[in-house]
Amino acid sequence: MSGGPAFGGAVAAGEPGEGDRLVVAVRDSGELGLDGTRELYCHPAGGDHPDAEASCARLDRNTVWGADPFAPVPTGSVCTLQDGGPVTAHVTGRWAGRPVDAVFRRGNGCEIERWERMVPVLPALRTRPDTEHAPTQ
Repeated sequence: MSGGPAFGGAVAAGEPGEGDRLVVAVRDSGELGLDGTRELYCHPAGGDHPDAEASCARLDRNTVWGADPFAPVPTGSVCTLQDGGPVTAHVTGRWAGRPVDAVFRRGNGCEIERWERMVPVLPALRTRPDTEHAPTQ
C-alpha cells in the first residue's frame, strides 16, 4: 500500500458497527508482514485492517448498482500470460447487504488487475524479482 502502513502494520481503531464487515485472509505473499487475517468494518470504518478508511473508500468506489465488486474474472476472458506469484486472498463477510465469499489470485493478467482494483483492501505487492524483465541488448 503506497504511502500507508504495511498490511501487517498498526491496528486501525474502531468497533464493529451496523455497517459492512469483511475478513481478509492473505497467504503466501512472500513479503514480511503481509500474510495474515484482518477484519475490516465500514460505515463506520474500523477493525484491525491497517488502512480501514482507504479500504472502505475503495470498496465504495468499486460498488456499482448491479455489479459485484468481488466477482471473479469472467470465464472465457482473454488474459495476458503473467504470473503474480502464489499469493492468495480470501475475503468473506457482508458488503452492501450481501454475503461475500471471494478468492483472489495473481495467476494471469486478468487476476492481477482484479487484485489491483481491490488495493488497499488487499495488500499492494512488490514485483517479484523473478518476474522482472531486464532490457535486452
